[in-house]
This record gives sequence, structure tokens and C-alpha cells, in this order.
Amino acid sequence: MSIISDADPDSAPSVLIVDNNQMAMLRMKEIFRQREFHVIECADGDKAVDEYIRNDPELVVMSLDIPSLDGHLAALEMREHGGDSRIIFSSPRRLTELSTQAMHSAGAVAVVEKPITKSVIDDIWDAVLGPIPEAPGLEDMDKLYPDDELQIEEIETELQLLPPPLPILPALPVEEIVVVSNSSKPKKKKLKYFFLLIVLSGIGFLASAYFGLISIK
Repeated sequence: MSIISDADPDSAPSVLIVDNNQMAMLRMKEIFRQREFHVIECADGDKAVDEYIRNDPELVVMSLDIPSLDGHLAALEMREHGGDSRIIFSSPRRLTELSTQAMHSAGAVAVVEKPITKSVIDDIWDAVLGPIPEAPGLEDMDKLYPDDELQIEEIETELQLLPPPLPILPALPVEEIVVVSNSSKPKKKKLKYFFLLIVLSGIGFLASAYFGLISIK
């Protein structure tokens, strides 16, 4: 949620301060109130872009490491929208190099290290009042901040180009498999045993008759 100071927006220049660190925010608010700025504060990169469009501030002081949308991308969206705002990036010392790259990419006028003091703002004030640099990073916004809907459409197109899956053949019922595989074999085995029994019985009968004749003689 944005908070606006009680300075008169009709007679004073406005500054949009974007930072999610409360101590840094309080320090910067005091510095720019002393410069008689109308202060708009915001702690979220995405909402900061909305406030920029709504209020068209003369100055934006934005931290690089803010939630939802980092300061670099937020600044590029502001530049894409247009306007004559000067943008200052604020960052801890460990992000100074990254902030300097973002400054050149988004056409910011300066980078200041945290904690920000009145003397630091005094030192860069001539650059703040100077011309607005070009923002070459606008040409690479699609790579930095891709369109999710476009990516979804590309994925759907790739899926449509894939060959359809092979159909699943229906499985035969278990009962049919049993009948087909075993219907004739048991009968053949039984017939074989039956004929073998007859042959053995005949051989036994003939043998008994033969030996009987021998005993009579």
C-alpha cells in the first residue's frame, strides 16, 4: 500500500520512494521532505509501476532488491510507459556493481549506496537535474521479463506437433484364454492312455493263452 506525505502535490515536485526496508524508507522520506518534495512511498516493485503511472512523479528513488518485481525490471517498465522522471537506484554495497549495470540499462541518473544520507543526495544532485539517459535495456525486455502467455502458447503448439499415442489393444478375457489353450490337449492325452490300456490288456491276454497251451501240452 502506498503512503503519501502531507506536502502539497500541486505546488511541490513529487518523489516515488520504493524500498521494503523501513529504516531506509524513513531516512529517505526525511531527506526529500527537507527538499520540499511531495513523497509517495511504496514497498513493492509491481505496485511501484502502478504508482508511477498514476502519479507521474518527477523523481523515483528505488531499491534494487524489492519484492514482486526487482528494481531493474520495475524501472524498465516505467521507462516503457514514458514520462520524464529521473530514476535513482539505491542498493547495499554488495550490489553496487549490479546496480550500476541496471542504471545503464534502465537509463537511471545515479546509483547511491545504503545507508543514504543527505550529503550523498547533495553530491549527486547535479546529475539528478541533468538530462535523462537512454534506456537500452528496453530492447531486451522480452528476455529479461518474458511474457508468460506467449510461453504457454509456444508449449501448447509443441504439444500439438507431437505424434498421437498408440491405441491400447483390448485384453482377451481370462476364460477365453483358458478354453483356447487347453480345450483339446487333455482329450488327446486321455485317448492315448485308453488305447495303451487296451493294447496292454490284449498283450496280457495273449500271453496268458500262450502259456496255458504250453502247460497243457
